[in-house]
Amino acid sequence: MYMDFLAVTQQAAIAASLWIGKGRKQEADEAGTAAMRENMNRIGMRGRIVIGEGEMDEAPMLYIGEQLGTGQGPEVDIAVDPVEGTSLMAKGQDNAIAAIAASSGGSLLHAPDMYMKKLAVGPQAAGRVHLDWPMSENVLSVADALGKKVSEVTVMIQDRPRHERLIREVLDTGARVRLFSDGDVTGAIATALEECSVDMLAGTGGAPEGVLAAAALRCLGGDFQAQLLPQHEGEVERCIQMGLPKPGTILTLDDMVRSDDCLFVATGITDGMLLQGVRRRNGAALTHSFIAYRGSHARYQFIESYH
Repeated sequence: MYMDFLAVTQQAAIAASLWIGKGRKQEADEAGTAAMRENMNRIGMRGRIVIGEGEMDEAPMLYIGEQLGTGQGPEVDIAVDPVEGTSLMAKGQDNAIAAIAASSGGSLLHAPDMYMKKLAVGPQAAGRVHLDWPMSENVLSVADALGKKVSEVTVMIQDRPRHERLIREVLDTGARVRLFSDGDVTGAIATALEECSVDMLAGTGGAPEGVLAAAALRCLGGDFQAQLLPQHEGEVERCIQMGLPKPGTILTLDDMVRSDDCLFVATGITDGMLLQGVRRRNGAALTHSFIAYRGSHARYQFIESYH
């Protein structure tokens, strides 16, 4: 089934790429969404969106609870982001992707759209970090797990004022900081790929993106921990309605993706640290995609395709 989902992200990336650098995020998101919906409805499954873009009355976005697929085949939980990094894409900047995570029915966290504190590492450091620990302790533990000097450890953090203290804590250990503007799904995945030279991702970002990242790291054998951060009583109530009665509880990877029967697929829209963006040659589109799937053991591959 992962090849079916590959076609979905490829077509979403191609559709959204027509809006690169045009400053129109909404149009890009709508183009990617329409392509995703059309192609997912061709897959032999009983799919349900658990991470989408709002509620049913906000269509044409892929909304939470939407049913997709032919209605025949396995039950599948789906998390989507047709354009992860809409601001990046609208400005013609790097690291915009079209992404999907899928897992067996009932196994993906049904997370509300709010802030989430996150911590991600790759396979070698899995089980060696904790969201409650001081950042200095996490950095030292990761260095030990990877057989590196602390000065060689690189931590990805989103470049936001809310992370000033976190950045200082990392720098005070002697480790390196790698800042990024948007797109923390890519940063989380990078921790599990040696060629990306990233050892940890830390900080606060969107909860839907956290579930996508958790699914990718489940496939890759990494580790991901999170904590929802509701900003007001309305968000607390939203968590309770979605089956999360204690929003402040630290969520482990097993809490967020409760099955090894999972996959993650992403296709580049613009060039980035993980994927190349959509390119056009002689009337054809060239895409670059990343697929990770779990099954009996962790596997991933990069796929370049002509359309």
